[in-house]
Amino acid sequence: AWGVDVMVAASQKGLMTPPGLGFVFLNEKARAASSDTASWYWDWTPRSRPAAFYEYFGGTAPTHHLLGLREALNMIAEEGGLEVVWARHAKLARAAWAAFEAWGQGGPLELNIADPAQRSHAVTALRIGGDNGTRLRRWVEEKAGVTLGIGLGMVEPDDPAWHGFFRVGHMGHLNAHMLLGALGVIEAGMVALDIPFGDGALAAAARVVAEA
Repeated sequence: AWGVDVMVAASQKGLMTPPGLGFVFLNEKARAASSDTASWYWDWTPRSRPAAFYEYFGGTAPTHHLLGLREALNMIAEEGGLEVVWARHAKLARAAWAAFEAWGQGGPLELNIADPAQRSHAVTALRIGGDNGTRLRRWVEEKAGVTLGIGLGMVEPDDPAWHGFFRVGHMGHLNAHMLLGALGVIEAGMVALDIPFGDGALAAAARVVAEA
């Protein structure tokens, strides 16, 4: 339905498994296109139709990753399936955006993607100016054990502007109290660091969470 012949994915992030597993999905069109390859590098067969289990991995199976993946898939099934998980991701993303937009009304915080239709339901990138991104990330980690992501691809790391970005993830095994708690810590950090921000962010996020 998506028109994708080959997809490469990884185990971390939304699939809730430690990094280290790679997934390659292919359809028969892709298999046929590589049927006369002379190199094992482009030959799907040893990995997709192996003679022995270990050949899926080119050697010893990553047992602990597979056990973690099994549990992650169980969690998705127990919640009600992918559609239910995606709906939760979407609601938590909207709650986070509501808080960010409220904060931005009275300070430098700004969502990197202005149009909500173009934003990710998995992670939100923000700009907060100066060195505020780095200062805030350090404060929330040291004072409250909350880890915020660095800005990726905004500017080069040796550019002073690099310190003005951060990211917030809202995917995987995340629920409302985790997100609301993290938002509360971010607001506490801005208070402690004298970073100006608008009022009502947590209430705005709570209203989204309360939606049916």
